[in-house]
Amino acid sequence: MKSLAELAAIRDKMKDKIVLREGGEVTRIVVGMATCGIAAGARPVLNAFVEGVDREGLNAKVVVSQTGCIGLCQYEPIVEVSEPGKEKVTYVKMTVEKAEKVLKQHIQGGKIVEEYTITAAQK
Repeated sequence: MKSLAELAAIRDKMKDKIVLREGGEVTRIVVGMATCGIAAGARPVLNAFVEGVDREGLNAKVVVSQTGCIGLCQYEPIVEVSEPGKEKVTYVKMTVEKAEKVLKQHIQGGKIVEEYTITAAQK
């Protein structure tokens, strides 16, 4: 940065993203990125969601973030989807391919991909 004007321009550019994170009316996709998650392949899963949300133009309605340990190491990579007014959905043993399907069917289509959920994995 070379000037205060440049800093102000960066602030203005990022303002919309910050407001989105503070708002409660967005869908949140949270990827577990503790050591166990990263070792199991969470980084490509996180990238797939970030890129997919951007590619599909969902940035105004969907926030992708990361968290530390979710506490279920044997099910990593874990992704939690929270939608306003609905119960949280926990997806387990995620891959890039599964992330694409969740993005298309659940995030865009509104239909939970049951076979990827923790409930299905525990059967």
